[in-house]
Amino acid sequence: MEKQFIDKVKIYVKGGRGGNGAVAFLREKYRPRGGPAGGDGGKGGDVVLVATSSKHTLLDFKYRSHFKARNGQHGKGKNQKGKDGEDLIVYVPIGTVVRDAETGEVICDLVREGQRCVVAKGGRGGRGNAHFATPTNQAPRYAERGEEGEERWIILELKLIADIGIVGLPNAGKSTLLGRLTRARPKVANYPFTTVSPNLGVLELDEERRIVLADIPGLIENAHKGAGLGHEFLRHIERTRLILHLIDVSDFRERDPLEAFEVVSRELELYSRELAEKPRIVVGNKIDALSDRDYLRYLKERFRGMGYDFYAVSALTGEGVEDLKEVLWRKLEEVEHAPAGKVQVLFRHMEDP
Repeated sequence: MEKQFIDKVKIYVKGGRGGNGAVAFLREKYRPRGGPAGGDGGKGGDVVLVATSSKHTLLDFKYRSHFKARNGQHGKGKNQKGKDGEDLIVYVPIGTVVRDAETGEVICDLVREGQRCVVAKGGRGGRGNAHFATPTNQAPRYAERGEEGEERWIILELKLIADIGIVGLPNAGKSTLLGRLTRARPKVANYPFTTVSPNLGVLELDEERRIVLADIPGLIENAHKGAGLGHEFLRHIERTRLILHLIDVSDFRERDPLEAFEVVSRELELYSRELAEKPRIVVGNKIDALSDRDYLRYLKERFRGMGYDFYAVSALTGEGVEDLKEVLWRKLEEVEHAPAGKVQVLFRHMEDP
């Protein structure tokens, strides 16, 4: 059975309550008036999120949505402090963004293995009566109650961490290309929306050069408004350094690749201006079924005029794929060493030459 991909959940978290301070007096044989000796209550445990590479989805939170840390123990006599409540450790995938459900404010962004984030602090333990003794009140018969722990609803939003995000209309061949470039084995079929969740793959050029690619489910027009499947997964492109925009060039007389390119470009911009401005290359797929190879030269000139590099491949047969691998590495290096603050405008409305 295929594991369900869950990338956004809402959960309730509550820190443990602090233990109460104790009201106690020394009752020792040779100290008949030993005075107040009530110990402090222990601190409540925190709810702590920890990023781990062993998880790849938020599926666990579909079945459990309430997380409460342990309470601190009450103070005891003879100035004995209550034991602190144990922290509740909750493991989440690397790439999880944590937001306050009420305000939408980002609490933390967990992008490294082992990175921790306290989302609900435990309450402070109450002070025992030993703290309240004064020259005029040498035997106080009261102590503090422990404080309640923090509680709130939070949103966990997973954004895959990949170097390159592959986007395009449904049936452009994104999953096939990912499988050809990497060892990933995504579901592939000749109908739209084969991919219903993002797929990750690793391209290993050699022992030292590795690229993580993400295949994002097909976008359609008005995806930014929730149409189709792509709207749910556009967030996964936000962390990528480079966008590989894949278009189907096999039947250009029936389906205009330039129009397909414009549809996806518009959806990227309408979803997020920052997303649309990410560095991007255009790859024409399915050249094995292209009857007129001269059309590729036309597309290359058109995209060059718009500021994009264009490459042609057949993900099915592997034609052009080896060259594309080296291109992807070179483009990532260019992005890495691009001057800070340089903005590249990557979305333009199509114009006839």
